[in-house]
Amino acid sequence: MKRRSFVLTGGLAGIFSNSLLAFTSKKIPPHNWDGYNFGPPPPITDRLFQGPFSNYGPEANAPGAEVIMATTPSLKPVSNFGMGLVTYVCDEVGPPRVPGETLRESIEKLAKWPLGDILYLRADWRDIQKEPGRLDFPEYWNITFEMAKKYNKRVAFRIQMMSPVIEGHSLPGFLVDKVPFVKLGTTKEIGIPNKVHYAPRYDHPEFMKAFKEMDSLLAEKYNGHELVEYVDTFMYGFWGEGHTWPFEGNPLGDYLLAENTFLDIFEHQATHWNKTPLATNTQPDYNNVGNSEVLDRTVRSYNWLRTDTIFIENSQIDALSNRPAWIGATIEQGLTLGDEKSLKIIDGISRNKNIISHVKDVGANYFSLWNWHKISLGNLVGYYEKFPEALNELAATIGYRVRPSWIWYFEKEGHPGIVLGLVNDGISGVPGALRITIANMEGTFENSGSLDPGYPLPGKVRQALFMIPKNVSWETLTIKAEIEVKGIRHPIKWACAQELESNGSLGLKQNI
Repeated sequence: MKRRSFVLTGGLAGIFSNSLLAFTSKKIPPHNWDGYNFGPPPPITDRLFQGPFSNYGPEANAPGAEVIMATTPSLKPVSNFGMGLVTYVCDEVGPPRVPGETLRESIEKLAKWPLGDILYLRADWRDIQKEPGRLDFPEYWNITFEMAKKYNKRVAFRIQMMSPVIEGHSLPGFLVDKVPFVKLGTTKEIGIPNKVHYAPRYDHPEFMKAFKEMDSLLAEKYNGHELVEYVDTFMYGFWGEGHTWPFEGNPLGDYLLAENTFLDIFEHQATHWNKTPLATNTQPDYNNVGNSEVLDRTVRSYNWLRTDTIFIENSQIDALSNRPAWIGATIEQGLTLGDEKSLKIIDGISRNKNIISHVKDVGANYFSLWNWHKISLGNLVGYYEKFPEALNELAATIGYRVRPSWIWYFEKEGHPGIVLGLVNDGISGVPGALRITIANMEGTFENSGSLDPGYPLPGKVRQALFMIPKNVSWETLTIKAEIEVKGIRHPIKWACAQELESNGSLGLKQNI
């Protein structure tokens, strides 16, 4: 789908001419993301000692440390919070509509498919709210949450305030007559052909009042919910991605007003979603609505990034690939079907394989299992059953995949100690802080602490020290891991080939 050709469409030049010039000092200028100062990492408690370690001489802090156990990478997918493949259940044109299947049957098939970890919903505002003061979720929404619980999946979602692919407005009916709309025009470049596109005045008091009520109600129900993985940030324009391409400018007519409006929207969401990560699109500020400032605040508030395609502007690739290690990233890209015509093979490489290789290039935490507007399990497996290699490899590498690769034992002045050499076999940093607990099987000893946020990094070893009591044998110890994101701790499984306990922890035993 074309989205950005920098075409000024009929009559808009006069409406928006001022917005193109009214920049303020708030606008974040273009910058390299590598090494950029986004402020400190998220705070942690009980920081573990992470070196340096020395083994010899009077100042040795791990004297005579010897490797007692080692682990090797798992070659299988590992489903943990903060990573995975995202099965789309509903996109901008709605949930699956499969001939001969009920809606429940179609959604259950998608939820049951083992390759996916997260179920994704994209709903219009009008779909979840019919009247002020309450939310009324559609059938597909409720079924998705039911199936997520049944099949041990998680849910991510977006609420749209504009969509070019539906008739009428995305806003609920009770709000449409209260909020002014600005006519953008008609284009064949995007959405329904010949549709006249309108944008609401996001800054209007009635819009902001209704939006904040809706977001508050949504957060009251789902902020910190055990099944919710992340929520897409509300942004300007089509699909909430931060643009109304190919229409230039913005319906507010002023850059400062537009930026302040969307900062208000973001800050409301950031305040109310203080336990669940938000995912903000890396969309360049084509329509001059403050995207750069919203994106900057996203990172500084320890929320995450997303993009709606992998073949995008170089600024988006820079942001995704050079984001701070503790910031997660989700990549959305429609996959082709499995028939010969759809594969789009060039130089022996299919379109899907090309997509997947580039998802790995930016170190993604998530990737979409999605056939554009043709959602069904049959379409997904129609490709996967013929060409499983690329998706299988991605499932076994995406996100972070951590394990204690080296376990050293030492004694200092009669006190035993353990040093863990932690590695990450995935393609991304840890989108939060890895918290580790060492305990004995009898339950009489436990010691825990956190690594620095983002660590261990792929391709590097991060070491951490634990002291244990004299009367505790290291052979009775287990090592458990959690990821802490926005103050919430989520249990995770080690991504190692060695056998784990039922709770995902690793029991220590001599194997070196």
